[in-house]
Amino acid sequence: MLFFALFLPMFTPAVAQFLQETVIPLRLSCLTPSGWPMVLSLWYLHENGRFYCATSQKAKVARYLRQNNRCAFEVAGDQPPYKGVRGQAIATLDPQRGPEILARLLQRYLGGTDSPLAQQLLARQEQEVAIILEPTNHFTWDFTARMRDSLPQTTATSIN
Repeated sequence: MLFFALFLPMFTPAVAQFLQETVIPLRLSCLTPSGWPMVLSLWYLHENGRFYCATSQKAKVARYLRQNNRCAFEVAGDQPPYKGVRGQAIATLDPQRGPEILARLLQRYLGGTDSPLAQQLLARQEQEVAIILEPTNHFTWDFTARMRDSLPQTTATSIN
């Protein structure tokens, strides 16, 4: 069953900045045909309130999102101070944009396309599909202030 987003909530400027500056994988949760959730990590771009990821058109996650486009996401680091964004989204798969999104992800996460990993991924770029996540709701948390006295001096900025 497919569901469609009725609105696109805008992230605050601080949250949008956090999503632009935080270069870690997004955690994506989707439902498998058995009804059990699956969580995986994907590189992401954040633009205009949407997340863009890429994967092989034959990947299980692509198949699962074709069957049920409702999903959940989280962008949060594992090191203190703990802060992040999580929510629910509607996923759209776009094979036309797969190679473009892959190239941009390689630039963001690897700093270019010269590494052996980048070359390996680019060799099969025509098999990539873009996953576009349109959040339907989200919330943030930020424990920077609460943890300030417990951590070494940090220049971390708040997202709340």
